[in-house]
Amino acid sequence: MNKSKLKLHPEDLDAVAQELHAAEKAAKVEIVRDWLPRYTAMPLDNFGEYILLVNFGGYVKAFADIYDVQIFGADRPMQAATANGITIINFGIGSPNAGLIIDLLEAIHPKAVLFLGKCGGLKTGKNHVGDLILPIAAVRGEGTSNDYLPPELPALPAFALQKAVSTTIRDYEQDYWTGVVYTTNKRVWEHREDFKQRLRDLRCIAVDMETATIFVAAFKNQMPAGALLLVSDMPMTREGIKTEASDKEVTTNFANLHLKIGVDSLKQLINKGQTVKHLRFEV
Repeated sequence: MNKSKLKLHPEDLDAVAQELHAAEKAAKVEIVRDWLPRYTAMPLDNFGEYILLVNFGGYVKAFADIYDVQIFGADRPMQAATANGITIINFGIGSPNAGLIIDLLEAIHPKAVLFLGKCGGLKTGKNHVGDLILPIAAVRGEGTSNDYLPPELPALPAFALQKAVSTTIRDYEQDYWTGVVYTTNKRVWEHREDFKQRLRDLRCIAVDMETATIFVAAFKNQMPAGALLLVSDMPMTREGIKTEASDKEVTTNFANLHLKIGVDSLKQLINKGQTVKHLRFEV
């Protein structure tokens, strides 16, 4: 007996794929709506539509002190505070944590996400500790971003968000560098000459552990994301490697300005009613 074969047209396959994608997204949102408050102790209703991501609790405390608001999550992996529609979150250090916080933010789907991170300057003689770097792209050397999109896709920020940051930096009468950042998943590499040579060959301006992951994960999750990095050390030379003492000096001298520029960049988007769009998020 002949069995009839089921034939599906291309449009039918597309419909099935779209339904599967919608079901997976709904399941993910259900998970992260529980996990975002679990990681931060902040109720979903307390989150603003504009997000500042940072690596250090000191930024959250400074933000909370400026606006006299509560800090959530003192006993949780992440600390957060909200004022004037902006939520600042200390998500920790490293590319896995960077991917995690972007996934968790799917619970509220913010209008813009700006990362304020520290980085190592790679252009000895040009970069200096305390310089600001506005990345135009990031090299995906961390591996985490491969779980979001194919490795050949470049890690790019939302241009309109970076433009707002650039304008704010100029409003503060500050200068900045722009260029490509290398994102790695390995923290201790300063002793490795082969890795340093790779950084030189790629002509990157800075190295960090989160930027590429945030750009790619945010694009995957259809969130406009940008970054403003603060040069905290010059690790290509032995005397330029970060120490506890030098990091405290950077925080004392430059962290408040870094934070204020980040906040005012998002305020610029809020007050002017600008919508930050990426190229095309659709598949």
